Amino acid sequence: MTTPPPPDHDTPRDLVGIGLGPANLSLAALAQPLTELDAVFYEQHPAFHWHPGLLIDGARIQVPYLADLVTLADPTSPWTFLNYLKSRDRLYPFYFAERLHIQRAEYDAYCRWVADHLPGLHFRHQVDTIRWNPRREVFEVDHTLLDADGQAEALHRTPTKNIVLGIGTEPHVPDPLRPLVDTPGIPVVHASDYLHHRTTLLTAGHITVVGSGQSGAEVFLDLLRHRPTGRERLHWIGRTPAFAPMEYSKLGLEHFTPDYTRYFHALTEPVRDRLLPTQWQLHKGIDATTLAAIHDELYHRTLHGGWPDAVLTPGVHVRTAHHTGTTIDLHLEHLQQNTRSRLTTDAVVLATGHRERPLDTLLTHLDPHLHRDNSRRPRIDEHFRLDLDPAITTTGSTVYVQNAERHTHGVGAPDLGLAAWRSAHILNTLTGKETYPLPTRTAFTTFGLHPQPHPLTPLAEHPRQRQGAAGRPLPPPPTAHP
Repeated sequence: MTTPPPPDHDTPRDLVGIGLGPANLSLAALAQPLTELDAVFYEQHPAFHWHPGLLIDGARIQVPYLADLVTLADPTSPWTFLNYLKSRDRLYPFYFAERLHIQRAEYDAYCRWVADHLPGLHFRHQVDTIRWNPRREVFEVDHTLLDADGQAEALHRTPTKNIVLGIGTEPHVPDPLRPLVDTPGIPVVHASDYLHHRTTLLTAGHITVVGSGQSGAEVFLDLLRHRPTGRERLHWIGRTPAFAPMEYSKLGLEHFTPDYTRYFHALTEPVRDRLLPTQWQLHKGIDATTLAAIHDELYHRTLHGGWPDAVLTPGVHVRTAHHTGTTIDLHLEHLQQNTRSRLTTDAVVLATGHRERPLDTLLTHLDPHLHRDNSRRPRIDEHFRLDLDPAITTTGSTVYVQNAERHTHGVGAPDLGLAAWRSAHILNTLTGKETYPLPTRTAFTTFGLHPQPHPLTPLAEHPRQRQGAAGRPLPPPPTAHP
């Protein structure tokens, strides 16, 4: 829904969601049938969109279609992907297509269908800040209604008992490459904007793709398919020692289960910080099908003799980059050979990934109440709640986070396959009951010598009878972690 919210009222909402990516859209879909829960969601963009610059024809999401917004928590929900197909009279074509992994464009269309039909979603609302009102014992969310041009039209303040932050990620540009982005008028784009600039990029004499993950592979393959045989003039470089396939074994995938999430959260902060960088191939590798398609395309171009004019070099770090007249110079270092060279190119696509959007701006007024870890990151408990002062949590109010908890919950934080489970878990915690029954065990692997109990921590009642939505007891406030 894109209509503005009702006029400001003095009665606090039960829940205000900030941001409408897949994470909070999942929460909104699962919250919709809970008539006792008064929830509203704000998003600054004019409509739902999911990485529109990367909806390359043929590019697929890397999880099965069952990892939609709701199915893994409630397969009977009206907001499942299968019900979306039914509403479009496409169930039989999908059945005969026998596809477990759908295209990104189809997943985006499904999410837009949900967003167009759910109540309580308010686009063109930019949330400016949140604060705690100790007198009323509620949070106050200040937000700005934007007009069609993105300019401020009206200011609003919404009181709420609870907040869920789902502001997602933003494109990441490494420091050595930032001078290229900061210089206007040169053909350097982040992969997240690739499709918007593809026509211009294809006119360049020589194109370099920087980044050896999935988006880099998809962009390189798309450019390769659109360049003439023998005159491809493409470079693809990345830091990883190989263009490595993503870990996709059945037991490897169990790192994206609630069982592993609970195990990871129970580890100490230093162990979690050491572990995360070693798990890059779980989420930063390349789908094996994409790697095969690249090799097939390159091989096809050798059928009549000769090799394609395409250079693929892993293990390369960009030391510095600058614009020289009509070309771009990338100063490279090979991490294994310890050798350096210069690559001159006409256009660059930065497939350098995304990073979690920092929460600090939104949490400025909550900072005195917020407990942080040794690296100054917000502490987040096992129920996805910020670790706030008891002065707030004992009133029954809290702030939840979605897809901002990788440092506390592990590699599965941004994974679509855990979105419905996390949303359902948040709603169970919020309502103080098992609104959505969740599995007690999800993996064959037992993580750790002393396994964590498979059931979640019981939702105990606080001595002060903390009340959640509709007057239900909430679980105890989070305690500090080492």
